[in-house]
Amino acid sequence: MTLQDIHAVDPSGMYELIKGFPRQVEEAIAIGNAATIRLDVRRIENIVLCGLGGSAIGGDLLRSYLASELKAPFIVNRNYTLPAFVGKRTLVIISSYSGNTEETNACHKEAIKRGAKILCISSGGLVEKIAKQRKQPHIKVPGGPSPRAALGYSFFPLLIALTKLKLIKDKSRDIKETLALLKQKAEEYCTPESSTNTALHLAAKLERRIGVIYSATERLDAINTRWRGQMAENAKSLTWGHVLPEMNHNELVGWNVLKEQMSRMQVFFLRDQDDHKRVQVRMDITKGVVHQHTDHITDIWSEGRSMLARMFSLIHLGDWVSFYLAILHGVDPMPVKVIDYLKEELAKV
Repeated sequence: MTLQDIHAVDPSGMYELIKGFPRQVEEAIAIGNAATIRLDVRRIENIVLCGLGGSAIGGDLLRSYLASELKAPFIVNRNYTLPAFVGKRTLVIISSYSGNTEETNACHKEAIKRGAKILCISSGGLVEKIAKQRKQPHIKVPGGPSPRAALGYSFFPLLIALTKLKLIKDKSRDIKETLALLKQKAEEYCTPESSTNTALHLAAKLERRIGVIYSATERLDAINTRWRGQMAENAKSLTWGHVLPEMNHNELVGWNVLKEQMSRMQVFFLRDQDDHKRVQVRMDITKGVVHQHTDHITDIWSEGRSMLARMFSLIHLGDWVSFYLAILHGVDPMPVKVIDYLKEELAKV
């Protein structure tokens, strides 16, 4: 594969967006540091992030990363309505990249009615308009790329905002390491001619196959979701996934009947050094069971010192894998025509 091959299939420039992800993270960090967040959250009892798609993934990653530190429960809400418990002691984060996500906007209005503490992040749209009218803190990020290519904007400003609100400890050291690692990995993965390009090798394993992604629940569940979403949107390929230990209580039995189909599946185990010891044992046993049905099994380990760096090492790798898979399939990774169609049809109702 050459850059010429890539540009022939990728006229909209997804390659440049993924390659430029470290620069986006750098900019997102600066936006977070410059943001003024005036909210009294001393008495909050829970945190709810409202968002869909790429914005929701940013929330999922925050939830996973901060699970061992946040004292208040943190959930990601992908609905038109808020949970019943949301009230005056809830911090509601309204996250919509465009600012016009209809489900998120509905939750925004409901959060106002319930008197919740509200923090907004968007590139503009109705979210910014309402935030200004209500004098709610609003973090403005640049518009332009597809939401799935704007993960840096939906994650790092909010991470820094939670630090400013004194809900979590300072993460400057971990952020610095993460940025350095992303710069290194972007250089490794952006060269399709390289014989040591891990992302391209993994994409080749998925070519014309159904992918299966397994990971631990703790911390990596959001990354599992991110990988599957990127395979769908960029590579236009169905991939399913599950998390351990839950998968061992149901889905494992499903590796049984469809022998021919299972033999053509490519299974990725996303792994981290801090996965629970019993989950690591479960993964090894599960690999043995799955190996009875397919020879296509690969462990993918996170890299880095801090948990934040290790999480983003897997995220960035997954973005590149999905991109190269799109090129191998000869499909433009940028357009999501069926989602555009869905929105057009919804607008008619």
